[in-house]
Amino acid sequence: MRQEDIWDDETALRYDTPGTGMFAHEVLGPAVDRLAELAGDGRALEFAIGTGRVAVPLAQRGVPVAGIELSRPMIEQLRTKADEATIPVIAGDMATARAPGTYALVYLVYNTISNLLTQREQVACFRNAARHLTPGGRFVVELEVPELRRLPPGQQAVVFTSEPGYVGLDTYDVLNQRLVSHHFTFGADRHAELFRSPHRYVWPSELDLMAQLAGFELEARHADWTRAEFTAESRSHVSVYRLPSGAST
Repeated sequence: MRQEDIWDDETALRYDTPGTGMFAHEVLGPAVDRLAELAGDGRALEFAIGTGRVAVPLAQRGVPVAGIELSRPMIEQLRTKADEATIPVIAGDMATARAPGTYALVYLVYNTISNLLTQREQVACFRNAARHLTPGGRFVVELEVPELRRLPPGQQAVVFTSEPGYVGLDTYDVLNQRLVSHHFTFGADRHAELFRSPHRYVWPSELDLMAQLAGFELEARHADWTRAEFTAESRSHVSVYRLPSGAST
């Protein structure tokens, strides 16, 4: 499955769920608050900006925001909310594409770094973030913690959500550090719709090493955007990496 084929016109049109899911205020609000704080008076760049779930409200807060996005249908959906002058977007791969200028903050949210399916690409993503940042600038990554403790010997799948009308499960390939997320939606009849996306899962310690290779230092790690403590039981993390103030990009 190529990422270009997954994030197609149909997916882009159905991606936004205003007020619910990842668009719920309790999910989105703290993320925008924290990113606005980290950007300060500087510019922000979102890798994999998508339909502007985070970028649009962040720009409304007065933060100048630009983006990089591989999927043209997702960019087209973003354009229904903000024009190029308001949120400029470069069409390209977040591991290699370059946006004009420099930024105080680069951010990559909602597990999206795992859409890069090799370690090499994920390391390149960190290096690309560093190239865009001013000295002392920050790179923020929001990512799930792999739930391998829930995977008994011989079992390949873990259900991560089960609720009326929806079941989500991940199938793991532990040899190659890959998983495929399966999202089943269904109504009252016997038919269901399936959306699948492949990922390369990453442990926090591996992410820290990628950051080190790109010249970053870990500044903070919390379990969520509200800065809850990150523990062994946390299912996700928000990690803030910072370039040294004297760093040259």
